[in-house]
Amino acid sequence: MFASVLVAGAATGSLPGADRKPEPGTARSAAPAGQQARHDDVARAAAEAMADGKSPVEAAERAVSRSGDRWGAIYSQGEYEELEDALDGRYTGVGLSARRERDGRIEVTGVRSGSPAADAGIREGDRLRSVDGERVDGRPVTEVVSILRGDAEAEPAGTAVRLGLERGTRAWTETVRRARLSTDPVTVRTLPDGLTVLKVTSFTKGVGEQVREAAARVPSGAGLVLDLRGNSGGLVAEAVTAASAFLDGGLVATYDVDGEQRALHAEPGGDTTRPLVALVDGGTMSAAELLTGALQDRGRAVVLGSRTFGKGSVQMPSRLPGGSVAELTVGHYRTPSGRGVDGTGITPDLEVDPADPAALERARTVLSGLGREANDPA
Repeated sequence: MFASVLVAGAATGSLPGADRKPEPGTARSAAPAGQQARHDDVARAAAEAMADGKSPVEAAERAVSRSGDRWGAIYSQGEYEELEDALDGRYTGVGLSARRERDGRIEVTGVRSGSPAADAGIREGDRLRSVDGERVDGRPVTEVVSILRGDAEAEPAGTAVRLGLERGTRAWTETVRRARLSTDPVTVRTLPDGLTVLKVTSFTKGVGEQVREAAARVPSGAGLVLDLRGNSGGLVAEAVTAASAFLDGGLVATYDVDGEQRALHAEPGGDTTRPLVALVDGGTMSAAELLTGALQDRGRAVVLGSRTFGKGSVQMPSRLPGGSVAELTVGHYRTPSGRGVDGTGITPDLEVDPADPAALERARTVLSGLGREANDPA
């Protein structure tokens, strides 16, 4: 779940068209033939493990690993409930975001203020080496996040989790207690020089409409920075709604499910004249990449920052024997011009260090130029 995963809320390429991820039972019954075959392989492994008195979850995890599905994940029933809550903007966790680097390392990309992680002194840039004694290097971020959040029934708020961390040459272990947290995924701030920055950290339920309302409150004609740095993705439908704030209808993305092509469109009526810069980094992923690609391809925004993570895949959940849930990859997204995102990411129009405070100054300069362009006579 992402290059950058908020342990506050999962980033997922769940199928569009609903406010939340499909219910596992209905997803399985509607699954295309290819996805059904992959599900059957994983379900068979789980059933055989149960018959032998072994863990069906562990057996299913091994089957997914063998399949080569980079984003495939197995959740216990409680873990899946936590994931659903996270997509609604509520979660039990420690309050940190992380991403898997290309060499397999898990790096902390952000720490929520006032969270257990913040209270423990964990910082952005720290390396997460283990969770409860289990090494996490090379593991899918989905699995790491699942362990950190814990099972909704067995590991609720208040339970302890032991983190193995590394900062430079220092290595240490920190025990923190999970807490019930809520996300604040959309914030707007106006800098002293008048620059307005609309920050979106994830696309949980309702975020698309929040983005539209926030953009509408910015004075007409004023430039806007859409800050998607570290955005962990989320619900695709919410990203499409957010795109509708800046597009007057039209194509946002196409996607395939086992070869069947489908399209996603913005709603008409968005503001197409406001100067717009999208600020991205290596932690921008999934639904956030879908939004970035649409704004870039359609000439609606100048994309500033560094190459995004490259998660452009679609997952579908299905129920396994024993009540656990398999979330398996069934397809991929493409931008309006037909670019694939998975494994490649979005290359910005202007490359700058997105962590440098000067990035916002560069965005202000670009917006000034866009504003003049918009006012130039035809």
